[in-house]
Amino acid sequence: MATIWFYHLQRSDLEAELPRLLEMTLARGKRALVLASSAERVEALADHLWRFSDESFLPHGTAKDGRPEAQPVWLAETDGNANNADYLFLTDGATSDLLDGFERCHDIFDGRDPAALSAARERWKALKAAGHELAYWRQKDQGGWEKAA
Repeated sequence: MATIWFYHLQRSDLEAELPRLLEMTLARGKRALVLASSAERVEALADHLWRFSDESFLPHGTAKDGRPEAQPVWLAETDGNANNADYLFLTDGATSDLLDGFERCHDIFDGRDPAALSAARERWKALKAAGHELAYWRQKDQGGWEKAA
């Protein structure tokens, strides 16, 4: 069974937190796959990852770039593991049927959006019932994350 960490965004958005999580992933020597809701969203996230910081470089690619095997971070809208990623990042309510193929899955959802919060709760219940190991992380008031479950 997969290990799945739910990240409850309360004070910032995906664009602020995803680069930090991906930087930690690469610092651990891991590869990442980011699943988003559409091809347009994938390209918007990819563009953001190029521009999010003048002090940092986060190598990544999309289907538009090609060569997924050469990309430590791959962004896609379709389920799969084209870049042989260790960690899976689910954004925008994306889901995967391939959870067991990853060391860890990160389900990142916007807790300020009632529909996204409700959908995350339903995913939690279904994944718990399926026997996956789950953890819940929420943003702290001072920044960073705290494990709550």
